[in-house]
Amino acid sequence: MAASEAQQERRRHHFVLVHGMCHGAWCWYKAATALRRAGHRATALDMAGCGAHPARLADVRTFEEYSRPLLDAMAALPAGRERVVLVAHSHGGYSVALAAERFPDRVAAAVFVAASMPAVGRPMAATSDELLAYAGPDFFLDSKELQQENPEIKGKPFIFGPNFMAQRIYQLSPLEDLTLGLMLIKPANAFTTGNPDEVVMRDAKLLTEERYGSARRVFVVVQDDQAIPAEFQHRMVAQSPGIQVEEIAGADHMAMLSQPEKLVELLTRIANN
Repeated sequence: MAASEAQQERRRHHFVLVHGMCHGAWCWYKAATALRRAGHRATALDMAGCGAHPARLADVRTFEEYSRPLLDAMAALPAGRERVVLVAHSHGGYSVALAAERFPDRVAAAVFVAASMPAVGRPMAATSDELLAYAGPDFFLDSKELQQENPEIKGKPFIFGPNFMAQRIYQLSPLEDLTLGLMLIKPANAFTTGNPDEVVMRDAKLLTEERYGSARRVFVVVQDDQAIPAEFQHRMVAQSPGIQVEEIAGADHMAMLSQPEKLVELLTRIANN
């Protein structure tokens, strides 16, 4: 293989894309298409009970089960032969953190795009608790808690309301993408609030310096995000000193929809470095 061809091969990356609360793999359709067009591999996953995943909401009892599609995908990678770029959005940050802790040798980088980024040595749920306290009780507008069908799951499932979607999540996205989101979102259990028995989310010793802390982590601050405001994004960064920080301007919370070209360019640059 010629030197130029070998270099090009090294710059082809595998991106694993993880969605946020109430969403599914579908929200990555623009970014996944652009990454594949550029010659990369893009795997957008549905977490259990989300998107087109066959599990019912009431069947997914724990955060471990919720994250199982990602954990299984990581376990299936050829050991020692493939390292992926994990890309988390929003609530997907917890699943990516768990995957990086379990499989640090298979992670080239863990990228948090306006995502919940827990810190080493703290329970992952602490980040969610702090965001809810920062946002306040009226922040979620017309979003709703629903009845819990499975008594084994503490807390109630949650779904974003149309006004919250339009004003806080998709305010800079094309109207067609807001319409798509309103058609496809599903209720979800956060596994962070109202459930002191949730082992994975409440374990202060889960995320270790030797594993999760050793992975290359990059936080992408989305400056015009109204769902996880930039101020709170910077708070999460401050809890993990030394991580790489990048920024995207002109995007809402759904940066993969409102500024897909900017996001894909940034992800590619992160992967190449």
